[in-house]
Amino acid sequence: MRPDDHLPQAAGKPALIVAGSGTESVLNFEQLCARSRAVAAYLASRSLKEGDTVAILLENQIEAAEAVWAAQRSGLRYTLINHHLHPDEADYIIGNSDAAALIASQRCATLAAGENAARVPLRIAVGGEMPGFEEYGAIFSGSKPIIEPPAEIEGGMMLYSSGTTGRPKGVRYNYPRQQFGEFVAAENLLRHAFGMDASSVLLIAGPLYHAAPLAWMSGAHRIGATVVTLEKYDPLQCLKLIERHQVTHVLMVPTHFIRLLKLPEQERSRHSITSLRCVVHAAAPCPVEVKERMIAWWGKIIYEFYSSTEANGFVMIGPEEWLAHKGSVGRPQPGSVQVIDEAGNVLGPHEAGLIWFQPAGSSFAYHKDEAKTREAYDVRGRSTVGDIGYLDEDGYLYLTDRKSNMIISGGVNIYPQEVENLLALHPAVLDIAVVGVPHEEYGEEVRAYVVPAAEVQADESLAHELINYCRSRMAHFKCPRSVVFLDELPRSAAGKLMKRMLKTNSNTKDKHEYRTL
Repeated sequence: MRPDDHLPQAAGKPALIVAGSGTESVLNFEQLCARSRAVAAYLASRSLKEGDTVAILLENQIEAAEAVWAAQRSGLRYTLINHHLHPDEADYIIGNSDAAALIASQRCATLAAGENAARVPLRIAVGGEMPGFEEYGAIFSGSKPIIEPPAEIEGGMMLYSSGTTGRPKGVRYNYPRQQFGEFVAAENLLRHAFGMDASSVLLIAGPLYHAAPLAWMSGAHRIGATVVTLEKYDPLQCLKLIERHQVTHVLMVPTHFIRLLKLPEQERSRHSITSLRCVVHAAAPCPVEVKERMIAWWGKIIYEFYSSTEANGFVMIGPEEWLAHKGSVGRPQPGSVQVIDEAGNVLGPHEAGLIWFQPAGSSFAYHKDEAKTREAYDVRGRSTVGDIGYLDEDGYLYLTDRKSNMIISGGVNIYPQEVENLLALHPAVLDIAVVGVPHEEYGEEVRAYVVPAAEVQADESLAHELINYCRSRMAHFKCPRSVVFLDELPRSAAGKLMKRMLKTNSNTKDKHEYRTL
């Protein structure tokens, strides 16, 4: 379906509500359709054609939805760029994506001022003037031709991987050419897996430039549902929005859960969550205790899925299944998954190895990187994105870590996620990352980077407390040998740790580093 299909019944219904600090911006379905068609027509008038790329550098704001739907209905490829990147990283994506147009927020001006951005033929500024950019608002002034539905072709997103292990890679999906309204993958997922319909209200807690939030916003609009999102995630505001807008569905990541759970009990109990029917989390593994506490609070309505920007597989689990298989991310739906060692052998239950998905639909390719694409596939057509996990006897998948994050200390494999899960709910810890750092004898040793909770004294005493906390609950060789306290971790707005940035600085002695023997 198309958002346009809901105009006869719901023209004035909110399609998108963006909550800021004390304000809300609302875009109804009539406005979404009219304004996205106007932007589409303008892009066409400036010589953008089917298959060209539009780079979108916007925050969670109304114009992001307009730009996405303009590209989607024009047969254009669109690349949303993380606005928390370094200017050089953002400029790399603009250049690598071969952007023919760039739509950027004035608040992101420094990210849109690089050499590659300057070479983009059409640059449009949202929310204020920018040198060399046209004004977005001018698109809607005066009478201009509007692209007609018969000419509309489905476009598609080309998002970039988070770059946790190096340069981000553009992911292209090999979907067939379709008339606008015929692409149903996200719409069907929301309808059939999570029970969404036109009466639903979906709260997206994360940034729209991430794969799942973007796909879910689009899928919800195709269904005719209202989407609520935040300019910036705040756990208390999240609870207020659930109550105010009678939210029925929520999309989150485990970091959002942890911050909700750390709210004072009086704040947590003050706001009604009775409207919720389905809460879904993804993007990163969720510590078992975190999920147990969320189920105890919100009830058996919490679902989980595991996928990737590459969308090479989809694994899902419901609350009842999860309670019987705690820690699992579920079973593949559709398709199948295998866990394979480095020699190519299929591993048995509870044996950790690389996760490979059997082909179950469309394939993907990395933009302008044939070598990386070949590495992701084997001769049987199976694909992997480098995650490590294992299956149990019933075929349920458990994530262990990413291959690139694994620590090898004295020849023993250590998975940082296990330590991170343990420390995440320690009352003195606000955020946690565990990495391997060089060690003369063992090759690597385990180091914990900790953001202490508010009003907690970050000192040697706390470091030893955290190390001993781990040692009392897991094998000593897995535990941190050193702790470094930081004001914040290099974490993407989607909740993913940028561990390569921690490893880059691991050889520098930090005045807040504490060690144990």
